[in-house]
Amino acid sequence: MTEASTIFRISLSKSLIRRLLALGAIVLLVPQVSAQEPATASATSSESEIQQFCTNIADAARDQRYLLQKQELEKLQADVDERIAVLEGRKAEYQDWLQRRNDFLVRAEAGLVEIFKTMKADAAAPQLEEMNMEVAAAIIMKLPARQSGLVLSEMDPQKAGMIATIISSASDPNTSKEPS
Repeated sequence: MTEASTIFRISLSKSLIRRLLALGAIVLLVPQVSAQEPATASATSSESEIQQFCTNIADAARDQRYLLQKQELEKLQADVDERIAVLEGRKAEYQDWLQRRNDFLVRAEAGLVEIFKTMKADAAAPQLEEMNMEVAAAIIMKLPARQSGLVLSEMDPQKAGMIATIISSASDPNTSKEPS
């Protein structure tokens, strides 16, 4: 029986060995399968971590973009303010020049009126005919009425008519006062 029990033991041992080998192979395979599962979970978690990172950084990126846009707008505003200042300076220069020009024209016109007041009508008429019609009309308007009539009677009838039309339109209440 010792032999039989030895054989039995051997056969039992071989069977046991086979089972143990099968069990060992399964045990060896199980850690590999479970090792792959965390990798899948890790890929999923890394995706969610990536998504979370992008979500967290999106606010900072948006803030940075807004900051850059704000700085660009401030720089543009400074440029616009600088251009406005230059234009306002030029406007002031132009208004000063225009005021000096208008003052000169008033003095020149007053001087011309005084000159034509002292002239005889037959001498003043040819000179006024050669002038710009608006200027001639302005001078004749400022002369005394009697002298204006004499000057107009000495002028070419067509030019005298044009000057009379200008004078009458100047006193027309429907005529705009604005030069535009």
